[in-house]
Amino acid sequence: MQNYYPKSGRVILHVDMNSYYASVEVANDPSLQGKPLVIAGNEKERRGIIVTCSYEARAFGIRATMPLWEAKKRCPHLIIRKPNHELYRKTAYQIFEIMAEFSPILQPVSIDEAYIDISNCSHLGTPIEISEKIQTALLERLKLPCSIGIAPNRFLAKTASDMKKPLGITVLRKREVPTILWPRKVEEMHGIGIKTAEKLNEISIYTIGDLAKANEYLLKQKIGNYALVLKERANGIDEREVDPNAILEFKSIGNSTTLPNDVSEESHLIETLKLLSDKVAMRLKRKNAVAVTLQIMIKYANRKMVTRSKKLFNPIQDPQELLHEAVDLFMKNWSGDPVRLLGVTAHEVINKSDAFKQLNIFNYEQDIKDEPIVNVVEKINAKYGGNIISKGIRSDVKDEKQMLYEFLKSKMEINEN
Repeated sequence: MQNYYPKSGRVILHVDMNSYYASVEVANDPSLQGKPLVIAGNEKERRGIIVTCSYEARAFGIRATMPLWEAKKRCPHLIIRKPNHELYRKTAYQIFEIMAEFSPILQPVSIDEAYIDISNCSHLGTPIEISEKIQTALLERLKLPCSIGIAPNRFLAKTASDMKKPLGITVLRKREVPTILWPRKVEEMHGIGIKTAEKLNEISIYTIGDLAKANEYLLKQKIGNYALVLKERANGIDEREVDPNAILEFKSIGNSTTLPNDVSEESHLIETLKLLSDKVAMRLKRKNAVAVTLQIMIKYANRKMVTRSKKLFNPIQDPQELLHEAVDLFMKNWSGDPVRLLGVTAHEVINKSDAFKQLNIFNYEQDIKDEPIVNVVEKINAKYGGNIISKGIRSDVKDEKQMLYEFLKSKMEINEN
């Protein structure tokens, strides 16, 4: 059995649930089995977008992000379900519990995928046998299909799991990279988006093989330091470990709202940004996460949409800091025309413990003073709902909430002294 496991090196599985949302719906409603099913927003709205779809729906050419009206045109008998995020999260915990039965070195990286290090699991069988056992357990106990990639590192395991869907098990060895990966288009490589692929094409890099052999100086000039990581991956190199303590990598956390009518009053729009920033801050707090980039979205009465983002000097979570950055972006980009929709989104969300704050002597002192009051306010808001206590938007305006906030802060300072 030890012959199937390297003496130095690792065996990594990437388990990827197949058409996850749709599969969960079928598992909970067997009458949907074998039928074209999509998970989407409000089906009454022409602009509704498909989140995911069953393989039966894909047979009609239906894909994620496709407008509902187009999908229904392709498949008139299409079945539509609204997303049930609570059910999907609950099911995800059950999935990860089953995976953990095979190895404690498990790292979920999204709601429907995880890496498992089975380097020390030879007593359970060969890597393929372990993968088959995981597939069978998920099918028999949760009625959910998955595909599994087997490789010596995370990148190759992720790549392998995409090669055969649904219910595939694929082995990808490092020595197979030149023959299997290099002939593929560079945009097919995990970690490369359309924009990055376009930049690479501009310097005559069209395939993964081209990237693997590319000049490092030209790569860095074109797409920055991350280029060297991509070149390593193209050569099948990835030193990242499977980390059971890592936080799920949330890509973004955001909130938006459609205003009841077209609004052009600055104070009304800033108050809306405040409510949205508070919601985003609360969600960041629950996930013990911070934002590296902040984005606002403005939709005007004429339906013109504008999105603007800003890389933050320090990763932030505090609602007042989020509001400050959101208002700054808004005031710099608002045309003054009536607005119908506003949105605030935290991008590049990372674990708070992983964030490095560039403290100076001034904000360090202020952070220490503010931390107790912020914690108390968050507890009160959590207990009584909403934002019963919060900082004011402007220093020259003191409403009841602001006065209560300052009163509470002054009492705490008296107790400290």
